[in-house]
Amino acid sequence: ASGRARITVRDILTASQWQPVPQRGYQCMSCCRVFPTLWSVTNHIQYSSQEGFSCKVYYRRLKALWEKEHKQQGAAAPRV
Repeated sequence: ASGRARITVRDILTASQWQPVPQRGYQCMSCCRVFPTLWSVTNHIQYSSQEGFSCKVYYRRLKALWEKEHKQQGAAAPRV
């Protein structure tokens, strides 16, 4: 587990900006459930497998894709 990317609150908030929720709360981008607080959605993602969801896997893969894209953009940037 130590080699896997740690999902941060910033990761959750970044993902949730893609699809605004019409009501107050935070939406899990994996299962689309809406939670009243950031703590509750973070807790849901952390323990999603116990609830029968794979949300933690989704966020880990999403973060890995972001990191890969960031590295590719950094490599493509012209050096001065």
